Amino acid sequence: FLMLFCTFPPSWQYMEDGYVVLDGLLTPQQCDELRQRMSEIVDQMDVPAHCRTTFSTYHDEQLKTQGNADYFITSGDKIRFFFEKGVFDDKGEFIVPKQRSLNKVGHALHAFEPLYKKVTHSPKVQKLGLANPVILQSMYIFKQPRIGGEVTPHQDATFLYTEPLGRVMGLWIALEDATVNNGCLWFMPGSQNSGISRRMVRTRQGTYPLTDFIGREKAYDEEKFVAAPVKKGGVVLIHGEVVHRSAENKSEDSRHVYTFHIMEGQDTHWSPDNWLQPTEELPFPSLYTK
Repeated sequence: FLMLFCTFPPSWQYMEDGYVVLDGLLTPQQCDELRQRMSEIVDQMDVPAHCRTTFSTYHDEQLKTQGNADYFITSGDKIRFFFEKGVFDDKGEFIVPKQRSLNKVGHALHAFEPLYKKVTHSPKVQKLGLANPVILQSMYIFKQPRIGGEVTPHQDATFLYTEPLGRVMGLWIALEDATVNNGCLWFMPGSQNSGISRRMVRTRQGTYPLTDFIGREKAYDEEKFVAAPVKKGGVVLIHGEVVHRSAENKSEDSRHVYTFHIMEGQDTHWSPDNWLQPTEELPFPSLYTK
């Protein structure tokens, strides 16, 4: 799995460290087009007040209401909006400009937005050397100036669990320079070789909350994390089990990213306990389908 060749030659680094940073996946113009389209989407968004919610990697933070939980868990085949903390007053009204309010938009941009679909299925991405790759989800992440929240240490396989493990890869595309100052990713190299310590699972139908965690995230030595800054248009390939995080964005600059996850579908079992499930409306699409 993941024999990276042609466009992505440094496979040894990906397999050894669990990630690799590559320049020039997109042109600056392509990055600007994706950002402009997202600005239009945000301008047009209509989100019910009870669904103005946040998503966290913290173990003990659950979606606060039934409406919020439904909004999240049914977002796999839709385009929905998730906000930073502290952007609403107690009546659910914005207290910051709405273009500066969002944490992310997900989880099916790759299916319903032509510009994002084109990038996801681009020839460069299709040269990853997988047998039967499918697209699981996609997100636009904002990392807003001054309020862009911390993403705590985690492994993507916590949320996107497969049997066997090691079949999921994230592609994290910088639409602006991602720097240490504005919240670039940090990795613990080699941590993909130690398995996972927790899983996010759906709870029994009819119970609340709709998801829960099995296990807990380990305590990690901060000194073992390595920063992975990336230039505009570059991509970070992320092994599903590598531990990574990002800090708060306390700078004056945003850090917009388009990211999506793919899975090697050949001889892979997608867990029915995962929060994200294919639907009749949107089965996981093949990467090789334009």
